[in-house]
Amino acid sequence: MQYLRLPALKIRYLIVFALVLVTFGSPISVSTARADLGSAARSIPSASLVGQGRLTFLGIKVFDAALYAPGGAYSPSKPFALKLTYLRNFKGQAIAKRSADEMRKQGASKAQLAKWSKQMEAIFPNVSAGQSITGVRTASGSTVFYFGNRKIGAISDKAFSKRFFAIWLGNRTGNPRLRAKLVGAGS
Repeated sequence: MQYLRLPALKIRYLIVFALVLVTFGSPISVSTARADLGSAARSIPSASLVGQGRLTFLGIKVFDAALYAPGGAYSPSKPFALKLTYLRNFKGQAIAKRSADEMRKQGASKAQLAKWSKQMEAIFPNVSAGQSITGVRTASGSTVFYFGNRKIGAISDKAFSKRFFAIWLGNRTGNPRLRAKLVGAGS
C-alpha cells in the first residue's frame, strides 16, 4: 500500500494543519458564509453560520432560515444576519403585514407599527420560491435588508431591530423550535 508511506515531513505538515483548523476554526466556514450572504457579508466581520432551520405551517414549507454571526457566536446586541429563503411565492405587502403582526406580539406599540409597516411595505419585494431576503443587524443597531445580493433598504430605528429580529430570535417567539435551531437550545 504505497499511499500509506508518506514522508515524515508531510505527516508533520498534516498534523500542524489539523491543529490550526481545530484551534482557529475552518476557513471554509467563513468563505461559505460569505458566499451564502453575498453583499450582506460585508456588514458581518468573520461571519459564520450559527444555526439553521425550516418554518412549516400546517405541513406547508414556508421558508428556510439561517443565522450568521461573527465567529458563529450569536448575540442580540452585536452584528448578525438572518437569511430567509422562501419556499413559496409571497407578496412583499403580505410579508410586511405578517412581520408587523408578529412585532405586535413582541410588544410593539400601535404608533411604532404604523410607522414600521409603511417602511417595510416600501422595502420588501414580492418573492418567488427560492429567493432570499436577508436582514442584517448592524453594529449601530440599525437593520439593513438585502434581496438576494442587492441592498433594498434600511431602517435605522434600534427599537425596530429589536422587535423585528425577536420574531425569530426572541425568547417570546411564536416558533421556539426554529429559534432553538437558529441560536441553540441553551440561548
